[in-house]
Amino acid sequence: MNVEVYYCTRSGNTEKLAAAISAEVGAIANEVGVPLEEKADVLFLGSSLYAGKPDPAVREFVENNADRIGVLAVFGSSASGSSTYKSLKALAEEKGITVFEKFYNCPGHFWFMHKNRPNEHDLDGAASFARYVLDSIAD
Repeated sequence: MNVEVYYCTRSGNTEKLAAAISAEVGAIANEVGVPLEEKADVLFLGSSLYAGKPDPAVREFVENNADRIGVLAVFGSSASGSSTYKSLKALAEEKGITVFEKFYNCPGHFWFMHKNRPNEHDLDGAASFARYVLDSIAD
């Protein structure tokens, strides 16, 4: 099974989660600007909300790689507590991509909010989410 990890970050929070997931699944974490070279049976895609939406680069990545994404598993961090899951799920399903029914999101440090987040507990949660996704798909 080919597992890929991609992310978009402006502050480094989602990159930390991507690193935890990539270590768990044995894949390199790539920014969404790096092309997806081959079909990913499972693609972990991390993003945060910016003005209530995922970064435009994330949307472009999904649109440009729809034919190479098997199952999309969404993760991210946000200061608001909201997730990109709903908007990415809608986009992915519009493109015919299967979306894993659960997602991982944790608080991200932004200005004065959520200092020192994501923390070790959050990183462990991201790794556990990755293992859960792969175990669920393997069943």
